[in-house]
Amino acid sequence: MNLMLERYDDMAHAAAAEVMAQYSTSFSAATKLLAPRVRCDIRNLYAMVRIADEIVDGAAESGQREALDAYEQQILSAPKRRFHTDPVVHAYAISARRCDFADEHVRAFFASMRSDLECKEFSDEQRARYIYGSAEVIGLMCLDAFLLEHDVDRTQLDPGAQALGRAFQNINFLRDLHEDNQALDRRYYPGLDEAKKQQIIQGVRGDLALAKESMQRLPRGARMGVAAALRLYEELTDRLEAASLEDIRAHRVRVPNWRKLMLAASAAVGKV
Repeated sequence: MNLMLERYDDMAHAAAAEVMAQYSTSFSAATKLLAPRVRCDIRNLYAMVRIADEIVDGAAESGQREALDAYEQQILSAPKRRFHTDPVVHAYAISARRCDFADEHVRAFFASMRSDLECKEFSDEQRARYIYGSAEVIGLMCLDAFLLEHDVDRTQLDPGAQALGRAFQNINFLRDLHEDNQALDRRYYPGLDEAKKQQIIQGVRGDLALAKESMQRLPRGARMGVAAALRLYEELTDRLEAASLEDIRAHRVRVPNWRKLMLAASAAVGKV
């Protein structure tokens, strides 16, 4: 093993972990319950996804479409090269090779990111297509990482992974309502009212139930971390259901850090 490259690998993994820590304390906490190799691959995947999300949300300031297109090509070709000057791309490439992430899933993800630049109000069809690319395929890629070196039939696992992605995305649509509407002028649920909010909540609960049932078939090295993330989103669902639409439009609903720790602890001992 090239010791210099091994040290660079470690730095890239640490950079990806820092991206997750800066952008999502919730997912960062949940990954601590994953087996070390799985934790590394999930963090590397998250960091790649986060960078793309930042491009479309305005971090690039200008030339977003060009930046996103260039980033997609960089990510699609990344596994073919052993060294990258960008630490996040380097870390992602390691996991993509190891977990054999499908190019079609990567392309679906970037297609959804591109629609954020092209669409201000989403129809039902556009939203369903967006959720598939932005969340469901990410669930499938996470499953690639979870099941590496495990001979498991994915017939019942794939629908659960997609359901969990859908649930996470729909909850994020509600909790990010203020920022999406006011800062980004983006409406995933145009004309949202209280009745529609409750309909979304019920759909989320159905998806979480399907994901929870499927989760029991995951290898132990993945199960506790997924359980922690699932329990957190159940808590967010409860809080969003209890909040009025006016409150949700005014501020982002959050779970306090002490509560997150309790939920992670309960997942660690199997009380989900």
